[in-house]
Amino acid sequence: MNEFMEFFNNSSPDNVSTSVKLFLLLTVLSLAPSILILMTCFTRIIIVLSFVRSALATQQMPPTQVLLGLALFLTFFIMAPIFQEINDEALTPLFNEEINLEEAYDKASLPLKEFMSEHTRQKDLELFLNYSGAERPKTVEDIPITSLVPAFALSEIKTAFQIGFMIFIPFLVIDMVVASILMSMGMMMLPPVMISLPFKILLFVLVDGWYLVIQSLLKSF
Repeated sequence: MNEFMEFFNNSSPDNVSTSVKLFLLLTVLSLAPSILILMTCFTRIIIVLSFVRSALATQQMPPTQVLLGLALFLTFFIMAPIFQEINDEALTPLFNEEINLEEAYDKASLPLKEFMSEHTRQKDLELFLNYSGAERPKTVEDIPITSLVPAFALSEIKTAFQIGFMIFIPFLVIDMVVASILMSMGMMMLPPVMISLPFKILLFVLVDGWYLVIQSLLKSF
């Protein structure tokens, strides 16, 4: 450890700057999954897509990898303006040594705070603010990131479940109709899911269901 500190102290400013950049890059990469899941629209998208697959009762179709990939690229598409702002206002000036690390953190967190606060319910945010004993923030910048992130995640989960409920209704109606017809015909031993599945897929294809789902997700942001 002493040898490392001695090497660090004796290093030139350029080497120190490179070391700081490398450390920052490794830190961001290690936290990237958590940032992607809890601080972007990824949570809402993947939950809604999972609800669609469950409502269709198609088991593993589409495969989980396909849903994750689609949710990931939709997240990058929706968050692209915010990521661009972070790059222009925080990362590029930091790498050009125009601002220090603390200023870069403040500039990078502000666009994310604005996005999360816009889609966070006040009730959810107050829950974590009251629990932590923090004062009521006057501006978005004053909201503690430790309270905003879980509040945003909670709001996203609730919104995704509301959308999922609306998706389930038409498919539930088909299941009920098929089950009633089978019972009236005395075919109670035949699983209704086997009969209703083709009709649900046919309905979903006729109304261009994937287009409508993705359109609704994009408009929700």
